Amino acid sequence: MKYIELPDKTQHRLPFYLAMEEFVARHLNEDECFFMWQVEPTVIFGRNQLIENEVNIDFCRAHNIQTYRRKSGGGCVYSDPSNIMFSYIVRAENVSFTFDRYIRMIAFVLRKLGIPAEASGRNDIMINGKKVSGNAFYHLPGKSIVHGTMLFNTDMENLIRAITPSNEKLISKGVESIRQHVTNLSEYLTIDIEEFKTFVRTQLCDGTIKLSDNDVKEIQAIEEEYLTDEFIYGNNPRYTLVKRGKTPMAGELEIRMELKNGIIKKINLMGDFFLTGDLDHGLLEPLTNVPYEENAIRNILKNIQLKDIILHLDEEQFMNILFKKE
Repeated sequence: MKYIELPDKTQHRLPFYLAMEEFVARHLNEDECFFMWQVEPTVIFGRNQLIENEVNIDFCRAHNIQTYRRKSGGGCVYSDPSNIMFSYIVRAENVSFTFDRYIRMIAFVLRKLGIPAEASGRNDIMINGKKVSGNAFYHLPGKSIVHGTMLFNTDMENLIRAITPSNEKLISKGVESIRQHVTNLSEYLTIDIEEFKTFVRTQLCDGTIKLSDNDVKEIQAIEEEYLTDEFIYGNNPRYTLVKRGKTPMAGELEIRMELKNGIIKKINLMGDFFLTGDLDHGLLEPLTNVPYEENAIRNILKNIQLKDIILHLDEEQFMNILFKKE
């Protein structure tokens, strides 16, 4: 695996590194690439999430915490200079297999440091039942991108306050709860963050590719998309019907529909789920202009493999949310 280095030590905004992943995936002819990065305090939310549902916007503005959207699915996370972000780009089509392999690979590296780390749940790495890393993935032609957090000595109070809710009572409970369920690597290591990064790099990589100044300019051009209000905030018109639910493995789903005379005229899915296929053409378009009736929807779903579009989602789970009685 090759480690990807920038030409200098300049620290960039979070979207730059997301654009760097895309650049590596599209332009470098390598089977496996990896790099690590750190940013100023930032909240990053998933491709299919609504910012107002996930981010404590007032707190972030008051404390100069930046907010950005990524192209992968999954939930909302907080990052700061004491959290390390990992990026893994591999020549692979099966994103779910790659995702599982990556998480197990990182857990194995942590165990080499004597940390009892284990892959767990949909996307986490755990230490003694506490989360230390959350990860997400998406696919580009011929390449899969996996990226995630590695909490080293992150500010836990900022982490919970930057992410919804804004209610003070819930925040106090949330801070207490997150300290019970989330942990920092610094609690288990005597080495500092730079020594840890060096260890990870030497364990995973056997060579280096150094990008040029021209490569950086190309990355910055890709970054422009991530900085637009349209990408960050999305285009989310009002819907006449909203259904919400949580599945054991697929995650949270919020189904928004615009109905006219009992017909679904528009439909959208939000949530922290992971896409493994084409949501728009594979699911949303077939459900458009269809009666909002159980039999009609089931007839459409007969020709759709939901698990090939949203990881771990099956027909019954989807139907239970779609027709959930509030």
